[in-house]
Amino acid sequence: MPFTATRYEHIVLDERKVPRIAGTNMKVIELVLEHIVYGWSPEEIHFQHPYLTMGQIHSALAYYWDHKEELDKQIEEELAQLEELKRVLPKPENLIKRLKAKGLL
Repeated sequence: MPFTATRYEHIVLDERKVPRIAGTNMKVIELVLEHIVYGWSPEEIHFQHPYLTMGQIHSALAYYWDHKEELDKQIEEELAQLEELKRVLPKPENLIKRLKAKGLL
């Protein structure tokens, strides 16, 4: 998979122009969501993902702040897609009932 370098030392763009942390399969947006949703500091992110260096974490956060509007829009779009999937897919409890009815659980 070809990557494009950025001016951020630890951030590359994949073939779809999605920012990723170089040398990992983690998207910048995934790290940012953990920072926002869980309120994790860079140190906590490092504790949760010890394979990431503090430099990689800070570079990802810097990339986010410099591209905040674009990445926030992407987050909103992905959340909307998730809500749509939740709306159209069967509820987990319905699946459990169906499996029990068939004797599979």
